Amino acid sequence: MANRRSRDFLVASSVPVVRLQRMILCLAIAALSGCGGHPKGVLTPVADSAPTASRVDMLITTTRGRSEVAGEMFTGERARAPAFANITVSIPPVRKAGEVAWPKKLPSNPATDFATLKADDLTRDGAKDWLNTTVRKSPDRSVLVFIHGFNNRFEDSVYRFAQIVHDSGVHSAPVLVTWPSRGSLLAYGYDRESTNYTRNALESLFQYLAADKEVKEVSILAHSMGNWLTLEALRQMAIRNDGLPEKFKNVMLAAPDVDVDVFRSQIEDMGRQHPRFTLFVSRDDRALAFSRRVWGDIPRLGSIDPEADPYKQELADNEITVIDLTKVKAGDGMHHGKFAESPEVVRLIGARISEGQPLTDSRMGLGDHLIAGTTGAAAAAGSAAGLILAAPVAAIDPHSRDNYANHVGAAMGQSHGKQQIAVKDCSKQARERDAASTSPCRSW
Repeated sequence: MANRRSRDFLVASSVPVVRLQRMILCLAIAALSGCGGHPKGVLTPVADSAPTASRVDMLITTTRGRSEVAGEMFTGERARAPAFANITVSIPPVRKAGEVAWPKKLPSNPATDFATLKADDLTRDGAKDWLNTTVRKSPDRSVLVFIHGFNNRFEDSVYRFAQIVHDSGVHSAPVLVTWPSRGSLLAYGYDRESTNYTRNALESLFQYLAADKEVKEVSILAHSMGNWLTLEALRQMAIRNDGLPEKFKNVMLAAPDVDVDVFRSQIEDMGRQHPRFTLFVSRDDRALAFSRRVWGDIPRLGSIDPEADPYKQELADNEITVIDLTKVKAGDGMHHGKFAESPEVVRLIGARISEGQPLTDSRMGLGDHLIAGTTGAAAAAGSAAGLILAAPVAAIDPHSRDNYANHVGAAMGQSHGKQQIAVKDCSKQARERDAASTSPCRSW
């Protein structure tokens, strides 16, 4: 119904395309002129001025392109080679568990806000040194790898992972894998292709962890679209190695945006020796309901009824533990980030990791919901109508306003910067040239 209304609106309107674009631009300027959302550039390090604050020190590996903007570090575009960084996040002593305390202004105040204390680029060898040093400090020589989901900027994934590590109480070496997401609701197709682009790099990380004798145990936590990337990398690794290593103890799939039929095939390809899978589902997940419509009305794994046929028997046959969060009252209005924003669930994740085993921030406001309702699969005409409808809401709703500029750019056909096609040069000369850096032919 919403799609039909948006098409009728455009057909009935005699406003030329140029005037329509100008109208969108004017509405966008009005919406963006107010204050709201979290400030950009939060990754600029500040002084450690809150001795009672907690700290999370993490390793970053990413296929994102580097940013020239201070305090941003990486963009949503694709890099030609993986990059590495070490970031320390300070977490204020007084805060509601499950929430990211974004600063209202810069510089961040470590006494009240999440704040960046350190943000250093690393070489590949530097990343290996960090990992070995940190793993030795872990009681069980374990690593926790987190792969974020759709609609995440770089800083979103960093602060969300810091929150998960802190609130869960895990003592594993934290490794964030962040792939090129543009952080826009209308960039679903681009984000999906970016997970495919990152698949080989993630497998390379998994292969390195499997071979590293310092690492005794690996746990993996993935959210939303990040589950597709995770499962594909594990599947590739299993086929290449004729199985998955024993040290890969637990894989936790939170709200997976994965076709149930494809998941069945992925699990079969991994063979009988695979990690213990824990599946977090919620039947009221609105983001996955939208994804289901986009992908031909095939159920998404994260929104199934685990007690219904054929899922109940198949889950039991594959020894997959299911945690149904449908009745949990936590997370955003999309019900897509319950696993990270419910204190009880985050502690449960920490307990599972310790026993041997929106995550991402789904900041979709009411304006985003209007856009989703009018665009369907983000058709160009519907996008324009959706932006016109959403602009007044974006002016008063900070979450919608924070995403609105990206929606405008997507609808008007603007590029996200000068993006180069990411081509791998794996010639002998390239390998020699990149031997001391992050080569696309040698991720780890």
